[in-house]
Amino acid sequence: MSSSVSVANEGGVAIVTIDNPPVNALSFHVREPLMQALVALRDDASVAAIVIACAGRTFVAGADITEFGKPMQQPELRAIVAVLEAIARPTVAAIHGTALGGGLELALGCHFRVADQGARLGLPEVKLGILPGGGGTVRLPRLVGAAKALKMIVSGTPIGADEAYGAGLVDAVFEGDLTTHAVNFAREMARKGGPFPPVRDRDDVLKETDLAAFDAEAADLARKARGLEAPIACARAVRNAVTLPFDEALAEERALFVKLVASDQSRAQRHLFFAEREAAKLPGKDVVKRRIARVGVIGAGTMGGGIAMAFANGGFPVTLLETSQEALRRGLATIEKNYTVSVARGSLSEDAKRQRLAQFKGTIDHADLADCDLIVEAAFEDMAVKKEIFGKLDAVARPGAILATNTSYLDIDEIAASTSRPQDVLGLHFFSPANVMKLLEIVRAEKTAPDALATVIDLARRIGKVAVVVGVCHGFVGNRMLAVRGSESEALLLEGATPSQIDKAFTDFGWPMGPFQMGDLAGLDIGWRNRKARGLTAVIADTLCEQGRFGQKTGRGFYLYENGSRTPVPDPEVEALIRDKAAEKGIVPRTIDADEIIERTLYPLVNEGAKILEEGIAARASDIDVVWVNGYGFPIGKGGPMFWAGLEGAARIVGRLRYWHERTGKDVFKPAPLLERMAKTDSWEA
Repeated sequence: MSSSVSVANEGGVAIVTIDNPPVNALSFHVREPLMQALVALRDDASVAAIVIACAGRTFVAGADITEFGKPMQQPELRAIVAVLEAIARPTVAAIHGTALGGGLELALGCHFRVADQGARLGLPEVKLGILPGGGGTVRLPRLVGAAKALKMIVSGTPIGADEAYGAGLVDAVFEGDLTTHAVNFAREMARKGGPFPPVRDRDDVLKETDLAAFDAEAADLARKARGLEAPIACARAVRNAVTLPFDEALAEERALFVKLVASDQSRAQRHLFFAEREAAKLPGKDVVKRRIARVGVIGAGTMGGGIAMAFANGGFPVTLLETSQEALRRGLATIEKNYTVSVARGSLSEDAKRQRLAQFKGTIDHADLADCDLIVEAAFEDMAVKKEIFGKLDAVARPGAILATNTSYLDIDEIAASTSRPQDVLGLHFFSPANVMKLLEIVRAEKTAPDALATVIDLARRIGKVAVVVGVCHGFVGNRMLAVRGSESEALLLEGATPSQIDKAFTDFGWPMGPFQMGDLAGLDIGWRNRKARGLTAVIADTLCEQGRFGQKTGRGFYLYENGSRTPVPDPEVEALIRDKAAEKGIVPRTIDADEIIERTLYPLVNEGAKILEEGIAARASDIDVVWVNGYGFPIGKGGPMFWAGLEGAARIVGRLRYWHERTGKDVFKPAPLLERMAKTDSWEA
């Protein structure tokens, strides 16, 4: 029928195959011939059953996101599903790979669903700031129940084939040739005879819903949404499936979808979806990548151990180097403890734990790194220490091995110069805990070889990281911008704000926690050491560190953490210290509101991002957004600092920066030329 949809007849069973690589998205050029095929088959008396299958590596993995926010070309998915539901003969979706979003909604239009063992099924639209718009919130609860549907739709997390079978979402799970199994299944259903009720008419599971329990769970999810609209709308739509007639619930779903897709939050989340994919692209696709079979990690502390786990989780054997047997023993024990916690939580099986622990080889001898293809240094943040380590690596690492530093701030060009192979040196800035956090800043040094860079970009994907390539400067992208935000946070304290007031302004904005809560969590001593190395000061934070108040790990920082609690409690001693330091500087405290807090911390953040773009440290404004959302907790619903600047209005930001620059004289408030151009052109393009 077309290049994207074909129909074959196998003994009276019609096989409709969608072929739209790479993920069989339901673009208009798929929907149109698919609709034509289904209408023709509906009226073809020679067809006993219909199987919908997909070519390539996956079933339909979703809608074509590029069509969102534009006038929808007909037919749309809902109309296709309606035709499917009107077919009197059995229809079967043959699911391999992933059936996500519109793909699963298409499958829900069939009478039956069969899957191969490795299939995954889900409705992840919430991650784009929307809800399923093709009937998913109304049909899924009719198969798996309202509670299960609520969890799947609000989390957006796919489930495996066995779980889907147990929940009633699929009718059979097969190994081997799925299409053959699906045809045989369809033929057997046709032989048994109907009627074949569509999913829309199946209400038995819905009648078992405990609405009070459902509402309690939905209320809890609303609290966790932190201002995001889509999760709340998803819960409402699933509730409608329980309380409203099918067609009314379907109409309400569509109304919610239309509202969400036009919202700033959905625009922000769709921006991030494309930004993450764009960040991983580099010129020169045809560069031959180096082979990475074994990874070495230097340092078994918190960061090094987490980095080692990240590679082991990705299936790579890891050689873990420490300076002493005792330090190595502690590091390996911590890694085993972390895996044990995962097993206790149910996120890892005992067998998987054993397999991952078997990937580790501990050593205190640098010579044992000789067979590693990538070596990541995660030692103390000190230039002399790192240059000494890289000098040793230069002597033992095999030719062509990639040598990476996990430095958060330091000059990687200087580190590379301590070797005879600067072309093999780059930065891999993981974020703590490295086995959990998604972001990986890949720092390209001046002499980094293109194939080394391409290799680690691909490697980041293989270990489940979101990679962003950045250039060399102090702090790269994330920590350079963080330093600007941090300096104003301290100034606000001296002028009259409390740590809890500033943190509340941040959490009200949508951050998971404020800067002082985050500092206490990470450890105040880390920033203290960095400031001392650079000859900088932060009067409040430095004084707290001098008093041994490093945050949660010492039970005291900007807040108190009593009896091992992680819950911050305001500390009168800290507030008194702030007043004393302000008095020493002759600062008279005043009332500071949330708007001022946001202006003086986040507007300079955007401004510094503009400088980073001007200098070529980041290739795209969207790369900066990816860094800040995935590494620092910038609210997803605002799309990152540079996208948010467009929502906030660059002209407003420039105007307020000028105001604060005139009032304070601080350079952080002096608008960058690129930001001023953005205010006039509405574009970050330099």
